[in-house]
Amino acid sequence: MPAQVHCSARLGLILLWGASLAACGSLDGTKDRLASAVTPYRVDVVQGNFVSREQVQALQVGMGRQQVRDILGTPLVTSLFHADRWEYVFTLRRPGVEVQTRKLTVFFKEDALLRFEGDEMPSESEFVATLGNRNQARTTPVLEATPEQLARYPGSTPATARAETSAPPTAPASATYPPLE
Repeated sequence: MPAQVHCSARLGLILLWGASLAACGSLDGTKDRLASAVTPYRVDVVQGNFVSREQVQALQVGMGRQQVRDILGTPLVTSLFHADRWEYVFTLRRPGVEVQTRKLTVFFKEDALLRFEGDEMPSESEFVATLGNRNQARTTPVLEATPEQLARYPGSTPATARAETSAPPTAPASATYPPLE
C-alpha cells in the first residue's frame, strides 16, 4: 500500500504541475488582452526653447546679445568653438503624432546680431491650438445656480438678498490681553 500512496502522490504532483503550467499560459493570454484594452496615459513632451513667429519678427540686425536674449530667451546650445552662434531648438513629442522639431540659429559679429536662419516658426496662437486639440470633446458645464435651485438648500439665500441683509462687519470691542512675558 505505501507504494501505491507514493505513486498516487507523485501522480498528483505531476497533475498539479501541469495545471499550473496551463494556468500560466491562460494568464499570459489574459494579460495580453488586458494590455491591449488598457493603454496608459502618455504625456506630451516639450523640450527646448519654444520660439514663436512673433519673436522672430521682433529680431533686427544690429541688436545686442542681451536684447536678443530678452526676446528669445537663453539659447539651448552655445559652443565654445562658435561663440558667435546661438542655437534655439524646440521639440514636441506627442503620442500618435510625428515628432515636431523647430530650429533657429542666430549669428553675431562681435556683440551685434548679424543674421538669423531656421525653420518657419508657428505663431503663439497656432502652437497653443496644437496643444489643445486633444481634449476638444470636453465641454465646460455652466456653473450658475438659479434662485429656485438655491432655495432648496437651507441657510442659503440669493446673492442679492444677502447683499441687502448683511451689514458691513464692525470692529470687535476693545479687548484686554494678558501681558507678554
